[in-house]
Amino acid sequence: MSYTSKEIQLAARPNGEPKASDFQVGTTELGEPGAGEFLVRNIWMSVDPYMRGRMMDRESYVPPFQIGAALEGGAIGQVVKSNNENFKVGEYVQSMLGWREAFITDGAMLSKVDPANGPIEANLGVMGMPGLTAYAGLFKIGEMKDGDTVFVSAASGAVGSVVCQLAKAHGCFVVGTAGSDEKCKWLEETAGIDKAINYKTCGDLTAAIKAAAPGGVDVYFENVGGEHLVAAIENMKPMGRAALCGMIEQYNATEPAPGPHNIIQAVGKSLKLQGFIVSNHFDLLPDFVAEMSTLIGSGKMKWEQTVEEGIENAPKAFLNLFSGANFGKMLVKVGSDPAA
Repeated sequence: MSYTSKEIQLAARPNGEPKASDFQVGTTELGEPGAGEFLVRNIWMSVDPYMRGRMMDRESYVPPFQIGAALEGGAIGQVVKSNNENFKVGEYVQSMLGWREAFITDGAMLSKVDPANGPIEANLGVMGMPGLTAYAGLFKIGEMKDGDTVFVSAASGAVGSVVCQLAKAHGCFVVGTAGSDEKCKWLEETAGIDKAINYKTCGDLTAAIKAAAPGGVDVYFENVGGEHLVAAIENMKPMGRAALCGMIEQYNATEPAPGPHNIIQAVGKSLKLQGFIVSNHFDLLPDFVAEMSTLIGSGKMKWEQTVEEGIENAPKAFLNLFSGANFGKMLVKVGSDPAA
């Protein structure tokens, strides 16, 4: 018996901001699982800004996507047929084989997901890579201490929202930016940060941050780049630390972006500005899981998610990341969950 799986392939390498024509829907015929193999049908898949870099033909910390091949990304699926004694039918698994409806595997690089721990899709967000990214950047790179003043760009996003709430849980004063009044309201009223700034309507961002945190910023968590980085440097205290997680403002640039004009302040203020990749910090996973489990269990960690239905809408979900159409984690519901 064979199985049919639709998948999203890279049709062309984007020039500037990606467009729908850079993607195509393909179909793969899957045979029966062989010895030691099993068939997984995906239920949830994640789209993330870092995927934009993999669409370029260049060396990076992960290999580039190939033209005509299925894209890859975080996914949660269910085992539906198995010849592997370690993975039983009905079990949920997490993989980096998203952007497709189904796949056959021997289980290498897959991990099991326990639905008793909460919604399975949370393993792609608050309890997954975005959450660990927030944790590693804040505590390892940003060296945040209890009571610090923390500034977070893209604060309502999948990573930024976790950063904000982790900082608040440690008694910090937290200022964040977002691109709508709705997101700012959620940050203040639900996530509990001290001041949310709508960067699209605030005017002078540097002045807005100074008004929100007149004593200066100890830790800056960078997700945007550009004007945000300039404004953060202006407002950072001596010995301040910036965790450079991402710079989505530059992901689609076709020309080299100018550096922050005030970077010289990093010398006079003795600032630390350090980029990081979450895969270099998997050693923090036990501490991350312990802290997040406590916060979620006590109701002190909230999250939002935006969901597109169907594998065909995965490109739309991805493109929406760059217009700010997502609120919290952007997910694609690929298939139904029998347990839901």
